[in-house]
Amino acid sequence: MKYAKLNIKVADSKAPYFIGSQVRGAFGYALKSVVCINPTKECNGCESCQKCLYYEFYENKNVYHKYRFDFLLGNSNYDFDFYLFGDVIGYLPYCVTAFYRLFTQIGLGKERRKFVDFEMQVNGRSCYKNGSLKVLENFSLDIKIPPFEREIVLEFLTPLRIKKYNSFLRYGEGLELKDLINSIYQRQMKILGRDFKKFPYEIKGEIYGRNLRFLELSRHSNRQKVMMNLGGLVGRVCIKNLNKESYEVLRLGEYLGVGKQCVFGLGKIRVEEIEK
Repeated sequence: MKYAKLNIKVADSKAPYFIGSQVRGAFGYALKSVVCINPTKECNGCESCQKCLYYEFYENKNVYHKYRFDFLLGNSNYDFDFYLFGDVIGYLPYCVTAFYRLFTQIGLGKERRKFVDFEMQVNGRSCYKNGSLKVLENFSLDIKIPPFEREIVLEFLTPLRIKKYNSFLRYGEGLELKDLINSIYQRQMKILGRDFKKFPYEIKGEIYGRNLRFLELSRHSNRQKVMMNLGGLVGRVCIKNLNKESYEVLRLGEYLGVGKQCVFGLGKIRVEEIEK
């Protein structure tokens, strides 16, 4: 599976505890200013909407989006990654241009603060220097899975929102390995444009050493004029007796995210080896 990663760091900035909704909303505004050819029309009434990147990322409903924001909670400055997957990777230059316009011309936050001194890197290579963008080529990478480990620590770094019996999990005791594997695998299938199918291998592994709590988060939806809940489970668990197939899916989840609303940066996980 292929991906591209854009990293942005703004040193002299003050970020909110959870940047996902703010940055995604601001990026959408900037992206529309870059790609929209009919700005006076509503998206659903535009004859070009099916070929519009903004429409695909923001207006197209009931789809698995092929991008996500990735960051840690509580960073003092804006420091985040932006992932693209599959057939939208080729649109990365438009995304780079949108972020550049966001930070230098539009501004971020209620104060519309603009920045000149920031870093932008595509897959570790700088694409912004001395106030100018640099054109990069060959920015598609293959996801590489580290060697198999039978026992791991799995960290949930931003809220994990997984539904079980029609309700979001609020207690770690209800979380099962199959919930995680199936969530990641189905997200992979949707991004690849494939039909739903059951995970084709046995899911093997035992969760122990649970240290999870429910973190309340919310965001204000300017479109719907309501507060939306983004809370979920954070913390860590240990998993032993994993099989190779389950391990590889968890590693894939480090890129794709797990659970609902991954585009906002939710469901960020990290797999760590257990020191022996």
